[in-house]
Amino acid sequence: MTDAALPDALVAIREDFLALDVRDRLQLLLEFSNELPEVPERFAARPELLEPVPECQAPIAFITEIETSDGEPRVHFHASAPPGAPTSRGFASILAQGLDGLTPDQVVAIPADYPLTLGLAEAVSPLRLRGMTALLTRAKRQVAERLAS
Repeated sequence: MTDAALPDALVAIREDFLALDVRDRLQLLLEFSNELPEVPERFAARPELLEPVPECQAPIAFITEIETSDGEPRVHFHASAPPGAPTSRGFASILAQGLDGLTPDQVVAIPADYPLTLGLAEAVSPLRLRGMTALLTRAKRQVAERLAS
């Protein structure tokens, strides 16, 4: 994966993880879980609008929006994950922070293996990493579909 295809926010998040040892990486993931923004009320009141991610071990659902700001389309990523699922919440928070405000083209261009580059393979199970990869893949698909419509 080249950093040329990776937005600055995701590069910074990856560098933060890789600067730590394995135990501290897990702690950073837990810190991200506490930073997951609440789903806006317009979606919280209509949870059926959120797409579930069955590949995740915890019940997680998300939605992407594309809004035009300063004449440029920008992506917003919103996710819901239970407080008792800190790993899934952490992954969702990474994407919420890393995708928010990007252009749709930037989101679609994010390499699919990004979750595998965070150095978490020793800290979490392969199933959990598969869940984050699925969340990213589904978010990219949603953005591409919204862009096409």
